[in-house]
Amino acid sequence: MDLLNTLVDKGLRRELPTREEALAVLATSDDDLLDVVAAAGKVRRHWFGRRVKLNYLVNLKSGLCPEDCSYCSQRLGSDTGILKYTWLKPDEASKAAAAGLAGGAKRVCLVASGRGPTDRDIDRVAGTIKAIKDQNEGVEVCACLGLLSDGQAERLREAGADAYNHNLNTSESTYGDITTTHTYADRVDTVTKAHAAGLSACSGLIAGMGESDEDLVDVVFSLRELDPDSVPVNFLIPVEGTPLAKEWHLTPQRCLRILAMVRFVCPDIEVRIAGGREVHLRTQQPLALHLANSIFLGDYLTTEGQAGQADLEMIADAGFEVEGTDQVTLPEHRVRAGGGCGSHESAGCGSHEDAGCGSHDGAGCGSHEAGGVCGTAAVAAEPRTDLVAVRRRGAGTDLAPNA
Repeated sequence: MDLLNTLVDKGLRRELPTREEALAVLATSDDDLLDVVAAAGKVRRHWFGRRVKLNYLVNLKSGLCPEDCSYCSQRLGSDTGILKYTWLKPDEASKAAAAGLAGGAKRVCLVASGRGPTDRDIDRVAGTIKAIKDQNEGVEVCACLGLLSDGQAERLREAGADAYNHNLNTSESTYGDITTTHTYADRVDTVTKAHAAGLSACSGLIAGMGESDEDLVDVVFSLRELDPDSVPVNFLIPVEGTPLAKEWHLTPQRCLRILAMVRFVCPDIEVRIAGGREVHLRTQQPLALHLANSIFLGDYLTTEGQAGQADLEMIADAGFEVEGTDQVTLPEHRVRAGGGCGSHESAGCGSHEDAGCGSHDGAGCGSHEAGGVCGTAAVAAEPRTDLVAVRRRGAGTDLAPNA
């Protein structure tokens, strides 16, 4: 297919595809899907080999958020039955992080619900970063605390944070349909602040909220312009009690096409499969490793992921290897350019939930006509509500975490 040959050539040269080419990837048929995966896989292997970076989420503060993000289980007034607790103490957060690091994670993502941190919150997180780094040499720490005020990114950097996550989530034109308590521009501003402070920027999207193909391409091109080191791709987890609980538009094939499009647009950037992979990719998760070079290990912020051991077995069975702490995630030209993500001096993040470190399942901060599902895509199957489980273990509980 001429389109795929062109996209591979551009990806190997770090050349931006055209919008028409990106849209064409989303419009490919299921008959062509394996060809699409193989083509994007060439680009992924060129820049990242067969390494898979593991990231681990610690939800420092759950629920109690004043924002109204429609996808989020921690939103204002939500009745989702999630765990709700205020700030974990540094030793509690460090203990939670240790479980993920023991399972092979090289990055810990510290997430807190809310519009944004106060200066006192920054002090709290600084203490937590110190506790984690004192006990784990070479660990990368990403903070995800919502909208940043002037000077806060610099303080996090001084405290030892390597990266900051804040997702754009969807296109600028449809952002107002998803949340009304802050703007798309607010999100761009926070990513810009993180970048300017020398933190590795991590920013991604949520697919499956009813967006169009054009919306998906818009947000990915906007992300490419912001130049983050890491782009987490979340697939909507339709949690009961949220306004988007009935949005079940995704198929495994659709998710693979989205990941392929992101890889072609962001060839040398860490692409992370974040929240929702178990719900929507299901048995096709191993195939997605040919497109993305990073995943979250274990559970998400408010919902459960598949067993951590199953993640490790999936990576090995698919012929990939877990990236070690002695390996640099990003290609050399990005690290030298000051990106940091993955050199264990400076890194990146992602999990869909607003404050949410790249893995959408409830924190954070269009139109949802089914039109987002490309005309050539298969109609989504019956909702798999059995795959959506509220987290009842790990941080904020007395039970062992899933790592």
